[in-house]
Amino acid sequence: MSVRVAYAPVYVHPVPENHRFPMEKYHLLHRQLLFEGTIAPSEFFEPEIIQTEHVLAVHTSEYFDKLLQLQCTPREQRVSGFIHSEELIRRELTIMEGTRLCAEWALSGGMALNIAGGTHHAYTDRGEGFCLLNDQAIAAQWLLDQKLAKNILIIDLDVHQGNGTAEIFSNNPQVFTFSMHGASNYPLKKELSDCDIAVPDGTGDMVYLNLLREQLVYLLETMKPDFIFYQSGVDVLATDTLGKLSLTLDGCKERDRIVIQEAKDRNLPIVCSMGGGYSKDIRIILEAHANTFRLAHYFFG
Repeated sequence: MSVRVAYAPVYVHPVPENHRFPMEKYHLLHRQLLFEGTIAPSEFFEPEIIQTEHVLAVHTSEYFDKLLQLQCTPREQRVSGFIHSEELIRRELTIMEGTRLCAEWALSGGMALNIAGGTHHAYTDRGEGFCLLNDQAIAAQWLLDQKLAKNILIIDLDVHQGNGTAEIFSNNPQVFTFSMHGASNYPLKKELSDCDIAVPDGTGDMVYLNLLREQLVYLLETMKPDFIFYQSGVDVLATDTLGKLSLTLDGCKERDRIVIQEAKDRNLPIVCSMGGGYSKDIRIILEAHANTFRLAHYFFG
């Protein structure tokens, strides 16, 4: 067993003020994991730009061409949350390849994580909510196309529904989308995942974790997946400025433990992407994300 971690150190400027911490956290998390010795330098890898064919297996050529040529309208850029630039698109393409390579690595019996990704608001033909392309959808479709997996479970525990992922796989019985999210959080109009659990505002550790344990065990036992993707957004924390749930740091860590240990106990390959996190104190964001990597190393290192 082993752990590999994708890290794409591409700086993007300018960064919108409301997304400064989410962009800054990737660099700081990489440094923190190295400093504390959770992830060794040899366990990191830097992805290249993903091949176009892998993107077009999920996203429309019209939309992808607009991104590459920087032809999205000002309104489309506002909806995506970013001012588009060549740097931004290049970073997005390396993040996509990072998650795809993580999927390739996890097949060998380990766990792989991307310090980025979890871009679950990207649809087949548009981006929104700080997501331009959908990394877990691209990687899942690549596994299917290469016949390396037949029955994929996407576990999305970000506070926001994985609406783009749900839309992309709405007619694909080989990918089961499970989203457990804040009932009143963005997006206002939810898509239909294969399983949605809308959690009421203010839900704390005990209720949240009991719901997760019950539903996850049921899904694993009934659908019997052969590969897992995990979107581990830490915007479920009570301190998060964009979330409305009330999990503690310990509760968020226990959430990750439940998912990762179930994968380990069932000998299932698992790929984790970071997703959101918007607490005012960036130290809280980093600690919550670092816990995910600590648990990955504990179970798979």
